[in-house]
Amino acid sequence: MPGFGLSLGYTVFYLSVIVLIPLGALLFKTFGMPWHELWATVIDPEVVASYEMSLGASLVAALLSGFFGFLAAWVLARYHFPGRQLADALIDLPFALPTAVAGIALTTLYAPHGWVGSLFAAHGWIGSHFPPDGIPIAFTPLGVTLALIFVGIPFPVRTLQPVIQALQADAEEAAACLGANRFQTFFRVILPALIPAWITGVTLAFGRAVGEYGSVVFISANIPFKTEIAPLLIVNKLEQYNYAGATAIGTVMLLFSLVVLTLVGFLQRWHKRRTGGIGEGQ
Repeated sequence: MPGFGLSLGYTVFYLSVIVLIPLGALLFKTFGMPWHELWATVIDPEVVASYEMSLGASLVAALLSGFFGFLAAWVLARYHFPGRQLADALIDLPFALPTAVAGIALTTLYAPHGWVGSLFAAHGWIGSHFPPDGIPIAFTPLGVTLALIFVGIPFPVRTLQPVIQALQADAEEAAACLGANRFQTFFRVILPALIPAWITGVTLAFGRAVGEYGSVVFISANIPFKTEIAPLLIVNKLEQYNYAGATAIGTVMLLFSLVVLTLVGFLQRWHKRRTGGIGEGQ
């Protein structure tokens, strides 16, 4: 193939400089620590709580982003309505909006005295139907999850939308001719073709959520053992010149992410074997 050597060399160089060398330096720094110090850092109760907060909220946010992103992609791809182009453009807003601005906006909106947060507080008309303290949103895990949904929902929408648009109507018409109702057509014909793209979108949303900092740091209030996230703990370690501790926490988060990506790869291969590759070429 003409130009194969040059393109391969450029690809390897690019991946090495941008991905492999930084990750290698991170691992080298981490495993250069004494094992007892490394172990004490990664199992510290506050650090473990930050893992649970980051990974748990990211997983929930990614799944919710996948659900609502699927609905949004379906509506944008299959229906024409006034304001459709505006709605389609707003989907990309989290990409363009600085994360710190998003964090401040979400905190202002969901704080106890904010426009939405006040409705769920004890003195709000919605909060009056709930426990005496109302339902706090900001400065709770719920607020963190909402922030992660905000930054992650464009990924499943943008991965699913072109696949939905590319689906041929022939298969749906054939299913209808064979007597399938709309639900059977959707779950047996349409959905299998969309699962690979949906998994990809959810994975991207999870990856964005795990490393998110700016939009979460304000709305979480960074309460240890409650809303403190791992990226914030890494920044705190760096500010204290504890580079070894920061790299240790970063390495654990990297390993968690690699495990998730591996599981997603297995799921996609399992789906390909089960369906014969339906949707892989879309």
